[in-house]
Amino acid sequence: MWIFGYGSLIWNPGFPHRETVPATLPGYARRFCMRSIHHRGTHERPGLVLALSADEASNCRGLAFAVPDNAQSETLRRLRERELVSSAYLERIMYVGLSDGRRVEAVVYVVDTDHEQYCGDLSLERQARIIARASGGRGPNAEYLLNTAARLAELGIEDHDIAWLADRVRVLTK
Repeated sequence: MWIFGYGSLIWNPGFPHRETVPATLPGYARRFCMRSIHHRGTHERPGLVLALSADEASNCRGLAFAVPDNAQSETLRRLRERELVSSAYLERIMYVGLSDGRRVEAVVYVVDTDHEQYCGDLSLERQARIIARASGGRGPNAEYLLNTAARLAELGIEDHDIAWLADRVRVLTK
């Protein structure tokens, strides 16, 4: 079983894996398009978290994690508890391309654009202002953004929106 990570999973997978490989999911973009009311915000002051949004012109680069056979059930249980806490993500099995040329089916969490937490029309400036002030059960929203930006940079994955947001949130939180 493979898991595709594009946000917090790339720096905090939280499950055992026997192999980690850079991977690409075609037809999707990584975006801060989901309000977070549990992990990085609250009902009163929602934060924003990354989600995969369908976009035929895009390819989302991230990491694919191979989960050992003896850990698959527990890994899915933990991921569902973490990712499906408010049902704003949809669990899908999709093909991802691995950097070594393999093509594998992976568990992928994509945004439900019909869910009340979906907010795909926010400007980058608005996203930065929300992220700079929000905090939830797993900590400050800014920490989530900055950890993701740092890990993407380590992996050599360019994401101009994430880099811009990280720079802007650093200014807003000084």
